Amino acid sequence: MKISVTRPRIDVIFSNLFRLMCVLLLTCVSVSARAQDRLDITVTGSGGQLFPVIIPVFENEGSLPQSISEIVRADLERSGLFRLVDTGPLTLPESKVPDLAAMAARGADAVLAASVTTLSDGRFEIRVRLFDTTRTDKKHELGGMALRMPAAQHRITAHRIADFVYEKLTGIPGYFATRIAYVVKTGQRYELHIADSDGMNPQPALRSHESIISPAWSPDGQQLAYVSFEAKKPVLYVHTLATGQRRVLANFKGSNSAPTWSPDGKRLAVVLTKDALSQIYIINADGSGARRLMASDGIDTEPAWTADGRSIYFTSDRGGDPQIYRHDIANGGIERITFEGNYNVTPRPSPDGKRLAFLTRNNGFRVAIMDLATRQTTILTDSSRDESPSFAPNSNMILYATVVGNRGMLSAVSADGRVRQRLTIQAADVREPAWGPTQK
Repeated sequence: MKISVTRPRIDVIFSNLFRLMCVLLLTCVSVSARAQDRLDITVTGSGGQLFPVIIPVFENEGSLPQSISEIVRADLERSGLFRLVDTGPLTLPESKVPDLAAMAARGADAVLAASVTTLSDGRFEIRVRLFDTTRTDKKHELGGMALRMPAAQHRITAHRIADFVYEKLTGIPGYFATRIAYVVKTGQRYELHIADSDGMNPQPALRSHESIISPAWSPDGQQLAYVSFEAKKPVLYVHTLATGQRRVLANFKGSNSAPTWSPDGKRLAVVLTKDALSQIYIINADGSGARRLMASDGIDTEPAWTADGRSIYFTSDRGGDPQIYRHDIANGGIERITFEGNYNVTPRPSPDGKRLAFLTRNNGFRVAIMDLATRQTTILTDSSRDESPSFAPNSNMILYATVVGNRGMLSAVSADGRVRQRLTIQAADVREPAWGPTQK
């Protein structure tokens, strides 16, 4: 990220956000991504106390194209919150209560029982029950679920089962049944990929020789807004993933950038320069009714809605240095949020409304997080060229881009800083992450 030596300006951040975010959707491509374009994930660190759990081989899962139990185990291990107890090729049918004393003796506090049944229409039914081995009363069963699926949906089904286990044992919704969008740059080619949260099943949504930046998921996960430079200027588009259709959202004079959806999906906040310096506007999802949100003599950019839709966080140099502010949409009030340091940008409120992730300049640009109740700030990363933080839907993980050895890659860090993940693609730069909502 370039830095102005004399006076840091938001327009520097603004132009570099464009440079960083290159790839999203131009045409819908149904061809599967190459195997070498898959994200490889390395996990370091762990949560405080790990949950010891047994995820056995699902009964009859050999009838599926891929082992669901392996995906569930990989999801839980990747979170850094669980310790998978090794039981070998153990099978525990969902129809029976496991020998909980024997499972506890193996060191497990929880155990999953699971079965796969082939249905008459060719689909499969996956039934699971989760048990607490530490209880001796009749409340040892923590819950169960049954999912019906065609064979092609085995991965999303496995992610949903992992979410079920995660939530039952932590009390927090899981994030495995989500997708991420990111840009892959190889030579002068840019591709926007959409993949499962574990980096698997990548699909190219766009291939282009022009930069595309700022991907933003709609609340229902069905659309992506983004900025494309194919017209030799920044133009905002909205792309429907299921059909590949897209439409121009904003193509005003000057720059059109930084889209972010309102929680109800009916509007977007965007940054336009059609009337002055970069200013924030609200625009309807069909591209109509653009109106300026507030007036400023400085540069206002990088808007981000709060989960309740009542406020927008944004970056501004209205006070001199780039800092983060919050705008109350109802009464027009503006509150400065960051005071530590002289360069704080890219605000991203957590979906639960409790925290704010952002970039702070501290020996380079690093991801920081603020507890909004106490205003206490913690720097989460030890890298120096971080960009584009994006919260998981459960607010417990943050995906971001960084540069290591002149190579762009994605990383993720837990909100408490204990768990770290690195996502890389061989021989390519990876940038512009955006974490999508939980799939319904």
